[in-house]
Parts: sequence; C-alpha cells; structure tokens
Amino acid sequence: MRLPSSTPVSETHERVAMRPWLAIAMVVAAPLVLAIVEIFHPHPQDLFDLDVDRWMFVHYAQIPLFPLSALSIAMLVRDRTDWAAWLCKAGMFVFAVAFTTFDTAAGLVIGLLVKGALASGDPESWRDMIDALWFDPVLGGKGFTDAPLMGLIGRLSLSFGAVAGSISLKRAGHGWLPVLLLAVASFGINVFKSHSWPGGPLTFGGMALAAGWIRWESSRRTARAIVPIQADSSADGVVEARTRVGMR
Repeated sequence: MRLPSSTPVSETHERVAMRPWLAIAMVVAAPLVLAIVEIFHPHPQDLFDLDVDRWMFVHYAQIPLFPLSALSIAMLVRDRTDWAAWLCKAGMFVFAVAFTTFDTAAGLVIGLLVKGALASGDPESWRDMIDALWFDPVLGGKGFTDAPLMGLIGRLSLSFGAVAGSISLKRAGHGWLPVLLLAVASFGINVFKSHSWPGGPLTFGGMALAAGWIRWESSRRTARAIVPIQADSSADGVVEARTRVGMR
C-alpha cells in the first residue's frame, strides 16, 4: 500500500530561500532609488541658471520616493510594539509629511516659476516673486538661515525615527553593525544640510543598505526556525501514516 506523500524538505528550503529576496527588495528599493535620483539633484547658485528639465525630473521623482522611503524603514519595526518602535513610526510619518510638503514648494513650485520666467523673455521681472518663496523661512528652498523650517523638521524627524528604530531592532536581537549603520546614515542629510549630493545619496543609500541587511538577518532567523519545524512535521506525518497502515 502506498504511503501518503508529504512535502519534501527540499521544497520547503526553496520556498524559504525565495522569501528573503522579496522581503529585502521591499525595504531596499525606495531608499536606494531615491539615493540614485539625488545624485543628479542640481546645486542651484542662481536659479535662472538651473537645468530646469533635470530639476523638475528629480523633484517629481522625489515626491513619491520620500514617503515610500519612510515606509520602508517603518516596515522594519512593523511587528514591534515597544516604545522605540512607535517613536520610529512617528518619526518616519513626520519626515514623510514634512519633506514632501517642503519638496513640493521648494522644488516643484520653484521649478515651475523659473520655467515660466525663462519662457517669458523677461525673467528678472519674476525674480522678486521667486525669491520670496526661495528664501521663505518655512517652505523655502534656502531659507534665511539655510534651514527652512519644514526641511529642518523633516531632516531631524528622519534621524530621530532611524535612531529609535535602531534601538528597537537591537532589542529584538539584530547585530550592532546594521543597526548602527541605519542610525549613522540618517544623519548625513543633517550634516550636509541638503538632500542633494552628498547628503541625500549618502543618507538614503546607507539606510537602504542597512534596511536590506536587517531584513536579511530576519529572514535567515525565520528560515532557521521554519525548516526544522517543517521537517519534524513531515517526519511525524510519515510515522502516523505507517502506524495507520500497521493497524490495518
């Protein structure tokens, strides 16, 4: 009599092996793409000398990438319920709202105004209006102190959330190197006071690497726990089937 078949352990290994790459991609993709995009972020001296097409492309891309990058980091602690995890999620939420607002005004709106000014044939007549936004202390791209409020709130919230997330992840048993990388990388955008090169690429590139590393650690831990259980279950199933055959 033929015994009931059970799921081969090799198939379980294959399924478990596929999951880490999907999990890693989910948390790495957005901050990594953002880091690459910000390599091409123009450094404006005189706004009327901007490469407007590149400026607009970068800022259109950043609008979804900022909140998606925040979500990627929040996903690392989605199953954690300690105080540090909640602070991480709160910090990433504030970063996403503040920086998207800041980048819309200081990026897209400024770019559209400059584009209109250059097309008008008399850009100097637009300068006062453009400067009023560019040097606005809340939404401006430069601000009167090089630290417009919304940009400053966003930068500090990113670092605050990343440090809190690192604490939560270390308490969950992750290694020192990836959690330190996550925390330290988040300060690049504050040290350089800009999300253009080198601040943005170093920040989000480093956070992408840390997020992938942390998720890989989690996946390896899960794989080591699942495979023995699956193997034991398969063995128990075979023993049970043989027992039934013997009873017959």
